[in-house]
Amino acid sequence: MTQMTPPGWHPDPGHSGKGPAQERWWDGGQWTGHVRAAPGAVRRRGLRIGVGVVTGAVVLAAIGGGVYLLGEGDGGRPGTAASSPSGAPELPGAPDGGGKDGGRGGDEGGGQDGDGQERGARPPTEPGFATDVAAGISLPVPKGWKGTSGMVGAGLTTGEHPCPGDTAETCVRGGVFSAPAAAVKLSAENPEEAARKDIAVNAKESYGGKSYGKITSHEVLKSETVTVADGKGYVVRWKVVTEKGDDGYVESLVFPSPTSKDMLVVVRSGFDINEDAPKLSVLDEITGGIKAASGGAGGAGGAA
Repeated sequence: MTQMTPPGWHPDPGHSGKGPAQERWWDGGQWTGHVRAAPGAVRRRGLRIGVGVVTGAVVLAAIGGGVYLLGEGDGGRPGTAASSPSGAPELPGAPDGGGKDGGRGGDEGGGQDGDGQERGARPPTEPGFATDVAAGISLPVPKGWKGTSGMVGAGLTTGEHPCPGDTAETCVRGGVFSAPAAAVKLSAENPEEAARKDIAVNAKESYGGKSYGKITSHEVLKSETVTVADGKGYVVRWKVVTEKGDDGYVESLVFPSPTSKDMLVVVRSGFDINEDAPKLSVLDEITGGIKAASGGAGGAGGAA
């Protein structure tokens, strides 16, 4: 790591290689003692959306295939560009204290829960919504869906089933996952640029790989501005044709955080094209129901 590397969760340089992979917090100048399970290690225990896997920091499944929270590739790995003494912009979700101990091994100063989150880093919840604390938003949980809040990222999933290309893995018929754009290493000047960049990554992580095979073709269904949580965003939606199993719809939605206008939020979605999958109208309803996170929270994360 160098001084040019932004603060955030990165592969632990002191990890011995034995046991699950882990990430360590880089505060912008040196390694701290805070560690957590790497999403790549956690996701293998989780669900897949289309093909996407939900991340341990959010819901043990992926961000529309890739969130946060999402995804199979490094580009979908959750993280955060939280504050450091060097003056990086502050995002919720950074480990408390951010101690500059330069530690490189073990769990010193940074314990974890069984789900891979830092102890004490419990996200607030709100009935009927899944809250993404870092992004400052809440996603509405449709009836019959599962919603999970996170300090960095939030997710919605429905319709678990064996993945067509790898029945040892579990896929879901529909999933929607959020994260700050910086957390999935999506860099752009504005929502349109970010959404156009992100859609191909989302499609690959949702419906590429061994679970669905490669994507053989895609069709652009939507590419337009949209209002989300009172902010002007941009959405790109593709229909993708897969080599194995069902084809799917993928969508990348990017908009300014309602709590921090300088922060872009990305919401990745993936729906199978199958009679057991949710209709696209549900995705539009979710988009229309996204709102600023409530400060007072209590009790979401389950089916609405």
